[in-house]
Formats: sequence, C-alpha cells, structure tokens
Amino acid sequence: MHIQESGEMYLETILVLSRKSSHVRAIDVGEHLGYSKPSVSRAMGLLKSGNLIVIDKDGSILLTDEGREIAEKIYERHTMLTKFLIALGVDEKTASEDACKIEHSISDESFEAIKQHAKAWNEAH
Repeated sequence: MHIQESGEMYLETILVLSRKSSHVRAIDVGEHLGYSKPSVSRAMGLLKSGNLIVIDKDGSILLTDEGREIAEKIYERHTMLTKFLIALGVDEKTASEDACKIEHSISDESFEAIKQHAKAWNEAH
C-alpha cells in the first residue's frame, strides 16, 4: 500500500508518541507536528479508513499491524539517515531536517545500500 508523505509523517509521529505514552490522542499528534485540529482530524479519518490506525472509545490512537509496519520503516529511515548525515559532518538539526525530507522519497534499494554502507563503515572504524 502506498500512502502519501503526510500519512507517513502522522504514522511515524503516532509511533514516536506511543513509545513515550500509552495514550496517544489526536491533540498530542497535532501539538507534536504543529498542525491544526481540522487537519489532524481529517488525517486520522483517512488513516482509520485505510486500516492503518484504530481509535478506541477513550480517543486513544493505536497503530494497526500495517500502520506499525509503515511507521517503523519511516522511523528507521529517519534515525539511520540522521546518524549517517551527522557522521558525514552535518550538524544534528540540519541532519534531522534533511533526513525527514529524504525518508519519504528514497527507494528501498537506495536506503538498503546506504544502510549496508554505514554498517560496513561502522565495523571498520
């Protein structure tokens, strides 16, 4: 399933917030991303209809297995690319911002190649 970059951002945010708290609500997602309530509400509706999240009776957002898989993939890309750029000498803030842009458009093949290169480099140093 292919989802838009904004959907990936929402899923990644839900994942990150769920690691800090067992109850993630739409307001938490909006605050974290700096998005308006209507934008978040619309996105949650789309993610729910796509079976990527469920919202329980208390308003807590939970990732489905498919939603978690996408979120984990994007989060791994973000953290790995950030570390890789920092290792190349990019400052942390810029590295994180650039990783966020790259993580949504890089192919699986290119990401795996970067990941393998970084792993080999780390083992050699």
